[in-house]
Amino acid sequence: MSLYRDEGIVLRTQKLGEADRIVTVLTRRTGRVRAVAKGVRRTRSKFGARLEPFTHVDLQLHVGRSLDIVTQAETLRPYGEPIAADYARYTAGTAMLETAERVTPVEKEPVLRQFLLLVGGLRTLASGEHESRLVLDAYLLRALAVAGYTPSLDSCARCGSPGRHRAFAVPAGGVVCPGCRPAGSAAPAEETLRLMEALLRGDWPHADGSEQRHRQETSGLVAAYLQWHLEHSIRSLRLVERV
Repeated sequence: MSLYRDEGIVLRTQKLGEADRIVTVLTRRTGRVRAVAKGVRRTRSKFGARLEPFTHVDLQLHVGRSLDIVTQAETLRPYGEPIAADYARYTAGTAMLETAERVTPVEKEPVLRQFLLLVGGLRTLASGEHESRLVLDAYLLRALAVAGYTPSLDSCARCGSPGRHRAFAVPAGGVVCPGCRPAGSAAPAEETLRLMEALLRGDWPHADGSEQRHRQETSGLVAAYLQWHLEHSIRSLRLVERV
């Protein structure tokens, strides 16, 4: 049998037949993998609880024709327990998992930076050190940056002219100068743009000290920017907005 071992974060599960599940995992070395976990829905399953979303697991898999097969699973870190205990954390975490799947469209293509980013984001979210929405927005901005969609925040996204331009155009890729500003551009507060910069570089003292109105404006811009560049809506963001 062709076996391999990897660690990963469980992104999603789907029912298969009467007792099995299809598990989607973002792994350290292999990339995004879809595999069948046989018998995990039975009450006597040896590793059913280890293959739930948010769980950091060590896996052994058998290469299959269309889907691989999980043969062993060991929990490394159960992030799901502290995240599921708080509704705001849970909705933010769900949006992070969905985004991780969307920014890795090709199966079994190594994406180490995306994996490490997701692990760090879930660890921070589970710790409760920062507001859940701040953690989510920081993760979304960095995931986009790793995928090649870093928003321009200190120079015009179109002509490159430096300066703290006040207009933000999602299709253009960030802030734009008055001469390049297209119709329909947003006009966020300067502190909102500073907060976006802080979240991108991991400046948590600045982010934690920001005002709620700037956090809300940042979340709106980040969500719009994310969904424009992924060309797909992130359904779980709707739950975050309700929180």
